[in-house]
Amino acid sequence: MARPKPQRLNPASDLAAKSRTPGRSGNPSKAARGVGDTANPGARDRATAADWVSGARLRTLPLAIAPVALGTGAGIVAIPDGPWHPARALLALVVALALQIGVNYANDYSDGVRGTDEHRVGPARLTGSGIARPKQVLAVALSFFALAAIAGLALTIVTGQWWLLAVGAVAIVAAWFYTGGKHPYGYYGLGELFVFVFFGLIATAGSAFVQALTVNFEAWVGGVGVGLIACAVLMANNLRDVAQDKVAGKRTLAVLVGPLAGRILFAVFMLVPFAIAVFFALFYPTAWLVMFGLLAALPACLIVLTAKSPRELIIALQLASLTALVYGIGLGLAFAL
Repeated sequence: MARPKPQRLNPASDLAAKSRTPGRSGNPSKAARGVGDTANPGARDRATAADWVSGARLRTLPLAIAPVALGTGAGIVAIPDGPWHPARALLALVVALALQIGVNYANDYSDGVRGTDEHRVGPARLTGSGIARPKQVLAVALSFFALAAIAGLALTIVTGQWWLLAVGAVAIVAAWFYTGGKHPYGYYGLGELFVFVFFGLIATAGSAFVQALTVNFEAWVGGVGVGLIACAVLMANNLRDVAQDKVAGKRTLAVLVGPLAGRILFAVFMLVPFAIAVFFALFYPTAWLVMFGLLAALPACLIVLTAKSPRELIIALQLASLTALVYGIGLGLAFAL
């Protein structure tokens, strides 16, 4: 009788099996629910400084810088006389960066607690991988939200516009409930809408307002452009995880419309802002320089439309973030100069 041939292991499966070591990612949902605090005490101190920096997701920070730069430039245009206010611009930047980092850690915590990151194919998360306790990640997220609140309070005091406190409070609540709470809106296809509103319109208009105490046409329309690019970054991220999000019950916009429509939407989100830049170039000639952002935007669109692997979509996400930075700073300088 012929002896059965030994089963050949799939290298990817073998690698995944090896990576499931106790305390690292053996049972992410268990660690995320807080059971790991006592069942796996060694996981408490395993997160290194590099892990925490990675958890901040630095590649998303251009989405916070771009609207502040653009809005500040638009605000300078709207100042009737006198100098602009660099201290206010700096405080607005602190608010935006702290909110962005805070929401990144909050997402790490909330997705990890739910067990959503068990199905993740992207970079490992602090909570889901078990290298940090959920309470630690939550504390860091809340610390950055507190920093945003303090900077926002300072802006409110120097401008004398106390209603800005309500705007800041709504922004923090929106940041938390993206993946937090019982019914996170990020799980119902609304992530792009809120990113467009808060990291597009509100961040840009708010940065203009603290300069001139008014919001002009440049700020509103420029905010549309930078908000659409932020939507593209989120779409690239969600396209990478679309199959895993379906399994986890996370209904992102990419899941709801399907991968093909999601890829097309990404290209639309990336290219419409440049049509807006062309319009502004008719009045601000140096805005033509923003077209250099197409050197990153067009390859990103091509990659997303033809991508076969998650790694390609990560590259597209990085290119989209770079596009946001070029767009926001470039258009802001075109307005200010």
